[in-house]
Amino acid sequence: MTGSTPPRKSRGTSAAATGGGGSHDDAWQVDEAAKKATRVWGVSVSVSLWSHFSSFVLLALVLFVVLAVSVTTKNGDADAETQHAPPVPPPAADADATTVLQKALTTVSPSRSSAGDQNECDLFSGRWVYDEAAYPLYKESACRFMSEQSACEKYGRTDLRYQHWRWQPHGCDLPRFDAAKLLGKLRDKRLVFVGDSLNRNQWASMVCLIDTGAPELHKTINSSRSLVTFKIHEYNASVDFYWSPLLVESNSDHPLRHRIDDRIVRAASINKHARHWTDADVLVFNSYLWWQRPAMKVLWGSFDQPAAAEGDEYGVYKVIDSLRAYELAVRTWADWMEFHVDRARTQLFFMTMSPTHLRSDDWEDRRVDGGEAAESDERARRITNNNHKCYGEVEPIAAEGYRGSGTDMAFARAVEEQVQRLGARGVAVRLLNVTQLSEHRKDAHPSVHRRYWDPITAEQRRNPSSYADCIHWCLPGVPDVWNQLLYSHIVS
Repeated sequence: MTGSTPPRKSRGTSAAATGGGGSHDDAWQVDEAAKKATRVWGVSVSVSLWSHFSSFVLLALVLFVVLAVSVTTKNGDADAETQHAPPVPPPAADADATTVLQKALTTVSPSRSSAGDQNECDLFSGRWVYDEAAYPLYKESACRFMSEQSACEKYGRTDLRYQHWRWQPHGCDLPRFDAAKLLGKLRDKRLVFVGDSLNRNQWASMVCLIDTGAPELHKTINSSRSLVTFKIHEYNASVDFYWSPLLVESNSDHPLRHRIDDRIVRAASINKHARHWTDADVLVFNSYLWWQRPAMKVLWGSFDQPAAAEGDEYGVYKVIDSLRAYELAVRTWADWMEFHVDRARTQLFFMTMSPTHLRSDDWEDRRVDGGEAAESDERARRITNNNHKCYGEVEPIAAEGYRGSGTDMAFARAVEEQVQRLGARGVAVRLLNVTQLSEHRKDAHPSVHRRYWDPITAEQRRNPSSYADCIHWCLPGVPDVWNQLLYSHIVS
């Protein structure tokens, strides 16, 4: 960091003064020296020879003066340029640690638009722009590892407008995904997504972005219980997903048999999961949806130990508010990060909440032009009673700053608090704020266009919105933007 540079004193100025004002004194000193030399050595020097010598000395002094003036002029010009150049801004004073951390977590230096003249840009603030020329980033059929739960086109969706929406930040451009550039950063490294099915949705997007972006490379997928590994062999790199929907140990940890309504967590235990991603070079976490219930059971002890009392399925536990249980779990996660992560090697990210679109009355217009308030209330009741969720939606929500009822910001604040605490202890975690930008995309869910593991009943077929998936996302689609945000941080 440098401050404003004051004008430098010209070394040529003093040299010119010496040369211009001291020429006669120098000639006198030479003359006196010549006389002393004549007396000492007894050498007879003629007046003519001495005259030529004096002329030579004077000529040398004149040349010295001219050279000194030239140097002075050049230095003076340089000083003038220094004085008129825009000053280098001084280093900023130490700011509040929290403010600095939040800025670091939400900004990056992306490629700029011609109007952008700032050093940083908030990539998470912007709008959706329909772009048939540049989007989607890949075709669904071109991805050899496409998830069956995200292949909406394959399972009958004919309206494909959802694939062509591009996220445009205000004042800058989101860097376009470059598979070769990312793999260059991941050579001999391991990127691991840790969390629930929304994080698996993002992992599937990353797999497709890499597979279609570098189709010539040799790639394989291997699944071992909760861990799925996507290997890019030429780079000795892997992009993995680890199933851990509640981050800490829980009774929902089985990768297939985890649909358990009565959820129990060991809020102080994370080692069972962490040993599978301790050596990762890049870690991407999420956890939110599985906490959306009024209360949770928090267990002290092990799921394997005998019941503490007759009628208890496990040991000692307490039923507490889900938010409080979430706070305990996230603190356990943060404690593990602080003491086990290699801070010089591992990049850490936490994805904010992925919004759901389970209530169409959240975005339906309840106003009745020219009607009475009672009529408006009646329409609101009709909409609520005939909630179609995201079924049949083909356009994003246009209202700026829209937020649905399924997004609980208290959970976001719980994560932010722990991220700030880690930052104060020297562990950098970047929060990737995908919540607000995803809130608008009610059109981008699979709805009924996905593979279902259980057969669809006749009653469900009569009411498709009853089984519409308005939680996960079609691919290509919204998770590709999440990965562009992640990519911009990894390669920057």
